[in-house]
Amino acid sequence: MCLAIPARIAEIGEDNLATVDILGVTRKVSVDLTPQAAVGDYVLVHAGFAIEVVDEQFAQETLDLIRDFPELADAEAV
Repeated sequence: MCLAIPARIAEIGEDNLATVDILGVTRKVSVDLTPQAAVGDYVLVHAGFAIEVVDEQFAQETLDLIRDFPELADAEAV
């Protein structure tokens, strides 16, 4: 099963690498597949790539579900 998780873009740097926040954890991901993404946007992240820009409501609802099922995420990151 594949899972994409919502993340908020904090910064976009060189080479289309963005710093994103996922449940309080920051990661670098490629935004090559989402050139329209901007700082502050929520994107779905899968395998190190932002694959789709999503609205904040969808992102928050999904993150709330993940928080409701801590076995889906590291309990310390929730």
